[in-house]
Amino acid sequence: MKKIAAAVCLAGAIVLPGVALAREVTLTTELKSYRGNDAYLAFYLTDADGQYQSTLWVAGKKAKYYKHLRDWARGSGLSASEFDGVTGASVGSGQTLTVTVELADALIDAGYEIRVDSAVEDKRDNGAEIKVPLTSQGAGQPASGSGYIESFSYDL
Repeated sequence: MKKIAAAVCLAGAIVLPGVALAREVTLTTELKSYRGNDAYLAFYLTDADGQYQSTLWVAGKKAKYYKHLRDWARGSGLSASEFDGVTGASVGSGQTLTVTVELADALIDAGYEIRVDSAVEDKRDNGAEIKVPLTSQGAGQPASGSGYIESFSYDL
């Protein structure tokens, strides 16, 4: 019995620090009203130099359209490992998409940006339509898009 208790304590000591070093971040994106098909969106992180770091979420299930999310596509290399498990349905005109992702605490207030690319079939593609610093002070502050996105915000 003591061996089992010791094993449980050891497992907890290994797992709990990992949980404490990450937090849930909620991304909320409201689209403008427009005519046409649903939008594809790519949410991703860049470092202080603007270099792609990782994919947070991709809205749109048909990978053949991902190439139109041009800045994200270039950074991710469209590698399936970059978006496996972080995709959902595309988003329609005037709709709101809310997703929750897990980010390491070390990324917050460390010069990283959240960027969002948008695209709609047979319409203009918008690379890095949204660029917001990932900071504690920026949480909850809405940013306006230049294409299909009416507003974007994140909450820590």
